[in-house]
Amino acid sequence: MEFRNLILGGIYLIKESFYQKYGFGNPPQSYWIASTHSTNYPVLDRDIKVDVAIVGGGLVGITAAYLLKQENLKVAVIESDKIAEGTTGHTTAKLTSQHNLIYDKLINHLGKEKAEIYAGANEFAIDFVENLINEKQIDCDFSRQPAIVYTQSDQYIQKIQKEVEAASSLGIDVKYLDSLPLPFEVKAAEQFENQAQFHPRKFLLPLAEEVHGNGSYIFEQTRAVDFHEDKPITVISENGYKVTADHVIIASHFPAYGSGGYYFARMYPDRSYALGIKTKEEFPGGMYITAEDPGRSLRFTPDNNDQNNQLVIVAGEHHKTGQGPNTNQHYQNLINFAKETYTVTDILYRWSTQDYTTLDDVPYVGRITSKSPNIYVATGFRKWGMTNSIVSAILLKDLIIKGESPWEPVYNPSRFETDPMIKNFVSSNMEVAKHLIGDKLKPVPSDFDIEPGEAKVIKYQGEKMGVYKDEGGEIHAVNITCTHMGCDLIWNAAELSWDCPCHGSRFTYRGDIIEGPALKSLQTRDPLRFNP
Repeated sequence: MEFRNLILGGIYLIKESFYQKYGFGNPPQSYWIASTHSTNYPVLDRDIKVDVAIVGGGLVGITAAYLLKQENLKVAVIESDKIAEGTTGHTTAKLTSQHNLIYDKLINHLGKEKAEIYAGANEFAIDFVENLINEKQIDCDFSRQPAIVYTQSDQYIQKIQKEVEAASSLGIDVKYLDSLPLPFEVKAAEQFENQAQFHPRKFLLPLAEEVHGNGSYIFEQTRAVDFHEDKPITVISENGYKVTADHVIIASHFPAYGSGGYYFARMYPDRSYALGIKTKEEFPGGMYITAEDPGRSLRFTPDNNDQNNQLVIVAGEHHKTGQGPNTNQHYQNLINFAKETYTVTDILYRWSTQDYTTLDDVPYVGRITSKSPNIYVATGFRKWGMTNSIVSAILLKDLIIKGESPWEPVYNPSRFETDPMIKNFVSSNMEVAKHLIGDKLKPVPSDFDIEPGEAKVIKYQGEKMGVYKDEGGEIHAVNITCTHMGCDLIWNAAELSWDCPCHGSRFTYRGDIIEGPALKSLQTRDPLRFNP
């Protein structure tokens, strides 16, 4: 793309002075991306035929491609940007079956048998990654660590006690604690033993090298925009080239092609934030997360640039995409927490990410609908995408090779559990309707006074426009109607993007897609007519 040199981790960079104005010092940058080399796989420039086409080059897509190629199938991975630079490149990279307080809820809603399958699948994923790392001799900072959910609130003590009982009943090695080696007191905690952490891009890039070649492909800067469900299935790129395949996996974070599965109505998008900091104190090890909101997550990683020191990753501050206060405030809240907790000597990295949550908190992985047996999906990881992505890759490989998987009953996208799905379906879609209709009724000014680094929504000749002035004084104007389903977009000041509060599509201030489900860029307008 012509703007590629201006993008890092899906975020447009601007002059450092803008970020210093907000007290951050540096523009957003993921440590995982900054500490690894950039990839340079080709753009799709011809029609090809393979056994399996995979849309999305993150942890699910690359791992599934690797496993399927090991089964002697020809695969093609189609990535709209660069592989492993989307959600995979903006994670906290915890490999754990501890997905906050989930198992007591799963037992109550899905039954103990399905809860056991979910727990067992995610425990298996940790061992699978470790075995693959050892087999391939991949240096990716893998280490076994305990995973801890803790609370500083009295109201979560009983919930943690019940979660420990639930997890233990499923065979998980778990224990209850009332203190932790952290510089503050806690009321209660549960600790899963023998979990893990790693560097996701260091793990994934060597696998990608084994995928590309000998009749299999990885294509970057290639956006899939249409599908034809014939036999074989045809995936059509933005440039009009076609990939035909007997099977298609949609691992693009959000399945823009839903094939009647109504995924836009069965998930909601959520953003969260992370810092990479240096501290005077030594981090005690382990991976920590709060049970309560606004959410605080802590872990460490070896720092490639400073082998004598650790990088502490502080994360949290989640909110629904396109909703909430100025997004810069979330970074500031994490900085305040870090400085209250540690002696912070430097803040080297900060980044944000987006996740989708399903109606029952369990990902949708499997056949995209019962009527499309050869099209598969993996989505809705609810911030726990490292193990669930590995589970997804193995599950989808088994469906394609064997026609079945022991994990399929839990992850089946066509499942429907009355409780809690109906309540969450109504709540989520009422929220969407509020933004789809209500935001369009909000009054907006017809003129504006805007400073460099700011954006405003105005009405010009009856059209609602998003106008951003960069640090050089240049105006960038776009129609802020989301090209997915028509919701009005909201300005994200921290990432300099226009975000959709309905289904999570995000666009640069120039109108280019950062992430879907939208498949078309925003309409741009002549900036000269907006110069005051």
